[in-house]
Formats: sequence, structure tokens, C-alpha cells
Amino acid sequence: MLRLHGHPFSSYTWKALIPLYANGTAFEFMVTDGGKPMSEQLPGKVHPGGHIPVLEDGDAVVIEATSIVEHLAVHHPGSAPLIPADPAEAVVARMLDRVFDNYVMANMQRVVSAHFISRDKPELGLRDTPDANEIAAGKARLRQAYAWLERWLVDNRLPPHVSIVTCAAAPSLFYADWIEPIGLEYERLRALRAELLALPAVVRCVDDARPFRAYFPLGAPDRD
Repeated sequence: MLRLHGHPFSSYTWKALIPLYANGTAFEFMVTDGGKPMSEQLPGKVHPGGHIPVLEDGDAVVIEATSIVEHLAVHHPGSAPLIPADPAEAVVARMLDRVFDNYVMANMQRVVSAHFISRDKPELGLRDTPDANEIAAGKARLRQAYAWLERWLVDNRLPPHVSIVTCAAAPSLFYADWIEPIGLEYERLRALRAELLALPAVVRCVDDARPFRAYFPLGAPDRD
């Protein structure tokens, strides 16, 4: 059986959970212990950066959420078309995956990290005074990404759900909107976020993460 190591509140873990839930793939969810380094939890199989998620599939160990989605598309296909069959459409889907990861998810994480004493060791606690410059820069980059995506959505269509784009967009837009609300001027992006949050696989991730909202350093909004 597949084993996914991650945490229900982790945005990148969601990215790996969504395709598993969407295709009804049997797996065991190994919730990581924040008090132990990953090297102790997965001896010999840890991510080189000590990050989650990590997928075990027999003797194969797959790291990085995007690679996990790709692995599932190849080795555990289901009704959800994770990767478009048309090669040209697959290129566009992979491009959007990187946009959501690198420019939405990463800047959301940038703002969150500005509240920690150490970005490498968040368990050390929160800053008394968050890094205001880093927060402002991260939020500005989020607005830049929102504007790009809004323009892209005017002339283009996303692959059918659930695709690799869904897997990247759902967690990144969910948490990014907590950091820098997606304004009314981003009508299509706001609609996409609502559409994604209605998908059963995403609903499950949202609900399973609710008990951990108190850990969100900025304070989780009373919505979603």
C-alpha cells in the first residue's frame, strides 16, 4: 500500500492528498510529528531538505509534491485526469503548476515565515515583531501573481478537475487568500478559488485541517 508522510495543515501535503482522494487511491496517511526531525521518522528515506510530503510506493520513495502527483498519474491512474493526455496541454498544465507553487504558494509561505524567529527552525517560536519589510514584499508579490493569473484566465481555460493544476491551485489559493485577500478586481481568480473549495477532495483537506488552525501565526480568519 502507498504511504504518504505529511501533515493535514501543510499546503504541500494537500497537493499530494488531493489526487489520492480524487481517484479513491488506497493509501496510509502517516502524520508527521513536529517534535521529531524527518530523519528520525523516515530513516534513510527523508527528503534532502527534511520537508514533507514524502510518498512511499513499495521500494520507490518520491519527494516533492509535484513529483508525487506525476508519479500517481503514471503508476496509480484513476478517473481524475491528473496530467492532460495531449502533450501541448500537458505543458501548459505543468507551467501553471509552477506558477501556483513558485509565485502563489511561495509568497504565501514568505509572509508566514516572516513571523518566525528562524525560517529554518520555526519550532523556535514567533517573533515579537514580525519582519514588516518581508511581509510587505511577499504580499506585493502575491498581488502580482493574482494579476497575472487573472489575465491568463481571461483568454485560457484550465484542464478539467482534478488535474495537476487543481492540486497546486487549491492549497495555494486557499492559504494565500488568508494572507492577502484576493480582491474584487480579480473576479475570475476569486471564482476559481470558490470552485476549487467545493471539490470533494479539497473539502476533505479543508475539514481535516480545521483542528490545526490555531497554529496559523497570523491568526486564521473566521471563514472557509
